[in-house]
Amino acid sequence: MFRDRQEAGEKLGTELGTLQLRQPVVLALPRGGVPVAVEVAKALGAPLDLLIVRKVGAPGNPELAVAAIVDGDPPDIVLNREIVEAYSLDNTDLDALIALERPELERRRSAYRGKRRRLSVAGKTVIIVDDGAATGTTMKAAIRALKRRSPREIIVAIPVSPQDTMADLAREADRVVCLSQPGRFRALGYHYLCFPQLDDDEVIAAMDEAVQSREKPASTEIRSAPQGRPEKQRREE
Repeated sequence: MFRDRQEAGEKLGTELGTLQLRQPVVLALPRGGVPVAVEVAKALGAPLDLLIVRKVGAPGNPELAVAAIVDGDPPDIVLNREIVEAYSLDNTDLDALIALERPELERRRSAYRGKRRRLSVAGKTVIIVDDGAATGTTMKAAIRALKRRSPREIIVAIPVSPQDTMADLAREADRVVCLSQPGRFRALGYHYLCFPQLDDDEVIAAMDEAVQSREKPASTEIRSAPQGRPEKQRREE
C-alpha cells in the first residue's frame, strides 16, 4: 500500500532509475497520473508532458469503450475492434461517436497544456505513467497511439495493477514496471492511504510547478568585482 501518489511516484522513479534509460521522456495520464509522473520525472531528470486520452463510449453504454482519442497533432483514433464489431458500427456511426468526445479532449488540452508545446517523442524512451491500471484500457490506447510516433521504446510505469492487466500491457509495451501486483485487486483507492480525486486546477498547478522547477538555473551566477578593486573593499564601501 502506498501513502499517496507522491510516494508511489518516488518509488517508481527509484525503480526506473536503475534501468539506465536513454533520452527518457515522461508522459502522465491525467488526472491521477500527474502527481505520480511529477516525481518520476524529478528522479530521472527527464522532461514531463501530458498524454490526454478520451474514451469513446458505446451507444447506450458509455462505460464500454469502442474507441479512444489520444491527443496529438493530429489526434490519434484507436479502435476497440471487438466492441465495434459487436455493435455493428460503421464509419458513420464511429465518426458521430468520436465527434461527441472531441470537445472535451480539446477543453482538457487547452486547460492543462496552455501555450506549452507538446514534447516530441520521436527517437526517445517514452515512459507512460498513471496512478494504477485496473483494466488497462486507457493505457493500451496510449501505447498504440504512441507507437505511430516513432519512439525508441515505450515503457509503462504504474504503482499497482492486477496481474492479468500487467500481462496484457506487457504484450503491448516494450517494457512494464509495476511495483505491486496484488492477487486480489480491489478498487484502485484501496491501495493508497490517501487517494483524493483531483480536479483540473490541481493538474494545472502540478504541471506548472514541474515545468518551472526544471527551468530554474542550477546555480546563481556570481558576478566578479571590477578589476583593480578588491571584492572585500567593495563590500565595505
